[in-house]
Amino acid sequence: MRALTRRLEKSHGEHHPKEQLPIIDELVATVLSQATSDVNSGRAFAGLKARFSSWEEVLHAPTPEVADAIRSGGIADVKARRIQEILTVIEEREHMLDLSRLHDLSDEEVYHYLCSLPGVGPKTSACVLLFSMGRDAFPVDTHVHRVAIRLGLIGPKVSAQAAHSMLGRRVPPELRYPFHMGLIRHGRTVCRPRVPLCSECALFDLCDSGPDLLASGKAR
Repeated sequence: MRALTRRLEKSHGEHHPKEQLPIIDELVATVLSQATSDVNSGRAFAGLKARFSSWEEVLHAPTPEVADAIRSGGIADVKARRIQEILTVIEEREHMLDLSRLHDLSDEEVYHYLCSLPGVGPKTSACVLLFSMGRDAFPVDTHVHRVAIRLGLIGPKVSAQAAHSMLGRRVPPELRYPFHMGLIRHGRTVCRPRVPLCSECALFDLCDSGPDLLASGKAR
């Protein structure tokens, strides 16, 4: 893992932890990041914060208004409903829109709490744990999942959901953030879903799939 991380950093640059957001902010930001680019999800989150001064306002606003505020992030109507559903459950449980008490819970307790919210799965929960709380989680998105399979870190039939716990156990805590970010960048630019650029890959000699992909003509 250390060799892979070093090569990813040399190829794509180092990744320094971003500013930690409050838990609900990171939760909503992760929902907005689904099925869109980082740029568009960032614009959607900024639009939401500019339109509404609190999460209470977001919760009680008409859903079309919330959707309008996040339109740049794509599938805005679906995401607006999901955000309000999440906020509704949090308010019912906590009697306020604040999840700071989760900092006092274990990683496992936080993970199960977040996964019990509407539409929140392992990836979103892991993102909140890692990015907002600084915990030792390892989020697995489509890029991380694909690259991990090709490298042979997990088997070809391992689901993304199962990969969270499998990779979380294998990746040392201090490498989880840089390795996660490096795999995402690598998956977007080199180890692409179609026609990966194996001849340009800094991990080629460590990869289980690269030689076969090149030999079959499925990679460049």
